[in-house]
Amino acid sequence: MGRGAISAGAVAVLVLTAGCKAVAVDAEGGPSGDDGKPGRTATRTPAQKQTPIEAARRTPARTPPKTPARDPAPHTPAPAPEPGKTLMERGDDGRQVRELQARLRQIGWFAENPTGTYGPVTAAAVTGFQAKRGLARTGVTDTLTWRRLLGMTREPTRQELYAGGGMPAAAPDKRCLTGRVLCIAKSSRTLTWMIDGKAVSTMDVRFGSQYTPTREGTFDVYWKSRHHVSTLYDTAMPYAMFFSGGQAVHFSSDFAARGYAGGSHGCVNVRDEKKIASLFAQVRNGDRVVIYK
Repeated sequence: MGRGAISAGAVAVLVLTAGCKAVAVDAEGGPSGDDGKPGRTATRTPAQKQTPIEAARRTPARTPPKTPARDPAPHTPAPAPEPGKTLMERGDDGRQVRELQARLRQIGWFAENPTGTYGPVTAAAVTGFQAKRGLARTGVTDTLTWRRLLGMTREPTRQELYAGGGMPAAAPDKRCLTGRVLCIAKSSRTLTWMIDGKAVSTMDVRFGSQYTPTREGTFDVYWKSRHHVSTLYDTAMPYAMFFSGGQAVHFSSDFAARGYAGGSHGCVNVRDEKKIASLFAQVRNGDRVVIYK
């Protein structure tokens, strides 16, 4: 031992005699406090001297637990709509059927004129309408179909309801209630042959166009011509009964073929040849003709 060397026992004696607090030596040779934590003068071994990057590399990464995959929910098709209460079906007839046809015609599902009879054409139109709107395709007009149709259309006019004719005759003008009268109503497009206030027969009629209107008022039949041909328009006017100038009540083959798509040059056209043939046989010169709105 050299002069400057001090033994371990001497160091312990010096510490105790100086009254200092005992200092323990840690396992790695560095001093530590009594709480076991490294003191200010503690030295670190090379293993302890790590940069944050090195520490991160040494720390194993934690892998989040895998969430078990869920099977996709099975696709359940939407149930078919339940049909509602039946309102109209094949074999029915009446005004409501006529309204159904007129409403379907407004939106292009019924190409014919309303007839008031629920036949195969009407059923096919209803089926098409139902399929387009996702309703049960039954061809039967139920409450669901009817409610949907009402929401898409407007109230049909009388002209739309009876686009092909057959409109009920309007109430007779008071001038028609006595004597022998051809009672002609423009509002209902009808001619009613009346004797002493009683209707004998009624038929569909067509009037003049906007530029050649049929005159209104009270007239008398002054000439009957069974096989008449117009000298002005070179057209046939069978069963003609003239009442005002060149205007007459007569049969029209054009009216029979085209319906209300056309018009006359002022005459009152009748399309039912059998009815006007019977009327022609009964009417006499001097019988009244009343034309009103």
